[in-house]
Amino acid sequence: METMMKNFMKSHHTLFNPTKSSNTNKNINYQHDGDGDGDGSTIPSLSPLAHSVLSRSAKILAVSVQELQRRFDAEHEADSQQLVKHTRIFLEFCCYQALHHVITNRSDYLSDKDFRRFTYDMMLAWDSPTLVLPVNDSPQNETSISSSEQQVEDEDGWSLFYSTTTSMAVQVDDTITVGREAFARIAPACPAVADVITVHNLFDSLTASSDSRLHFLIYDKYLRSLDKIIRTAKNTQGPLISNLQLAEGEIILDVDGTVPIQPVLQHIGISAWPGRLTLTNHAIYFESLGVGLYDKAVIYDLASDMKQVIKPELTGPLGARLFDKAVMYKSTSVAEPVYFEFPEFKGNSRRDYWLDVCLEILHVHRFIQKNNFNETQQLEVLARAILGIFRCRAVREALCCFSSHYKTLLAFKLAESLPRGDMILETLSSRLALLNATSVSGSPRGKQQLRLSPVALLTLCQLGFTLQKEANLDVEVLAFGDLWAGETNPLEIAVKQSVSDTGKAEAARATVDKVKVEGIDTNVAVMKELLFPVIESAGRLHHLASWEDPFKSMVFLVLCCCAILWGWTRYIIPSIFVWCAVLMLVRRYFSKKMPLEAFRVTAPPNKNAVERLLTLQEAITEVEGLIQTANIVLLKLRAILLAVLPQVYVLMALKSHLCSTTFLQCSIYILDDRASDVFP
Repeated sequence: METMMKNFMKSHHTLFNPTKSSNTNKNINYQHDGDGDGDGSTIPSLSPLAHSVLSRSAKILAVSVQELQRRFDAEHEADSQQLVKHTRIFLEFCCYQALHHVITNRSDYLSDKDFRRFTYDMMLAWDSPTLVLPVNDSPQNETSISSSEQQVEDEDGWSLFYSTTTSMAVQVDDTITVGREAFARIAPACPAVADVITVHNLFDSLTASSDSRLHFLIYDKYLRSLDKIIRTAKNTQGPLISNLQLAEGEIILDVDGTVPIQPVLQHIGISAWPGRLTLTNHAIYFESLGVGLYDKAVIYDLASDMKQVIKPELTGPLGARLFDKAVMYKSTSVAEPVYFEFPEFKGNSRRDYWLDVCLEILHVHRFIQKNNFNETQQLEVLARAILGIFRCRAVREALCCFSSHYKTLLAFKLAESLPRGDMILETLSSRLALLNATSVSGSPRGKQQLRLSPVALLTLCQLGFTLQKEANLDVEVLAFGDLWAGETNPLEIAVKQSVSDTGKAEAARATVDKVKVEGIDTNVAVMKELLFPVIESAGRLHHLASWEDPFKSMVFLVLCCCAILWGWTRYIIPSIFVWCAVLMLVRRYFSKKMPLEAFRVTAPPNKNAVERLLTLQEAITEVEGLIQTANIVLLKLRAILLAVLPQVYVLMALKSHLCSTTFLQCSIYILDDRASDVFP
């Protein structure tokens, strides 16, 4: 045991270096002073790294490891059958308390290198809590590089020999990487680092080039980028507040269009003008670029219910739809749609990013409007969205990647994208209802569950942002990132259920895309084949109505008259539905072994571009003729109703009188006949 501990200390000498960075808080020490045998935990076969994490957590909390274990044993029963699981729960218990203590007492913890290494060690310890692990839980060792290459680093700490994320990921000699579950259990305990809803998507983004294993260099770069984004956002508040005249509690989330080589163009009608685009947690601001100065900002509201529509759109000079690089904004507050174009030489990543962050703010306000939240709950929801946008910016700038749709890092955008995303929003609403709750409910293990606190809002305030000056926040309530040791968060369960349905949704969408065909002639042929029963029935009715076969037409007329006189017309529509139901049942129970035959369509002959244009012109001419005929019929009906032509009016009145008299006589005859049957 002592030899293994020495080897561990030797391979991780930077973790136990007593020299701290200049920005480390003197009251919080993340370092391990020694082998810690005196602090020994009663859990057997504890790995050296897990032992180190427990010792450092106890030092942060100013208690002994034995005291932490006594608190843990009071709430959890020991399980000797599942040693690894029990050890992981104990690690979660200690890590959650240590992280909560750090993030509530410091505002610059993201800039502390020791804190970043400490949280990464927590994940490593969760992956390897004991000395003996099952085969499935064993971590993966990465290949090492020569020590001479590792010693040459630039000012940011990255090797000069490597320029890509994949190359940087293998710079650490004999470093054990972190798995998905370890990251998902530890990272959300710090709400600024990860969110329970999007933590798995965040892990996929960070490990896109490292075979689903998280390296420390990637994790450290992400946290440093996140710290830079937050500091930039705080510094941006001052210069732009006076120009934009922001309301109380309005936070600037991102600004674009300040670099000449990456402008933002606003299109209204056929006019376009460059300017600066600013997104806050309530609106979009656009400042047109004047002569050296920006004009007064135009506000496009996202918080109020104005039936806003935000979607991708094509733009170009003079209103031409050429380039797929714009975001359209439309609401009842603007006379015509507004387009924000993000020009770039390759791809449309800028447009996609701004589309997602604008939709995130719009979705979060619609979620607030849909639910009857109080002030604290509304601020908590907004804080979740704001932190999500900061994380999205950090990943985008640090790793030069941007995930959208099912892999987005924005919680409310993800809920709108997933097939059953409403389950996530319902679960989130139920969790928000527990904020500042006065009742205390028991858990299955017999312990009392503490009421939840707005962790995202508290984190945002701790980082230096203010959503509400007079917000009444209860800071004493312990809620470690809405996580509990050994328990799965309901939000994570809802996300997993929704993600499990994405396969079915993708399969259904692929099936729909597969049967789509191109070309007007081909689509018309497919439609004719699908409507063949209807077209055939209409042809037969036309044949009977034209009296080409007098006998069949007479029989059909007699049957129709009998159906009308005997009152059978009311059974026509129900009979059609019954016939369809019987057909489905027969197909369901008597044709199980008969596979569905392929739907065959005779494709029209191939035509060149000129022939297709001529066919299209002929189709348009036919449609125009049909519209003209319909207009003539409507004009004739209008002339008859308004009695424009007296002779036509007299003729129609006589015909109407004759028809009504005949109908009255038939009705009297039928009533007399039925009366004679009842009273002979």
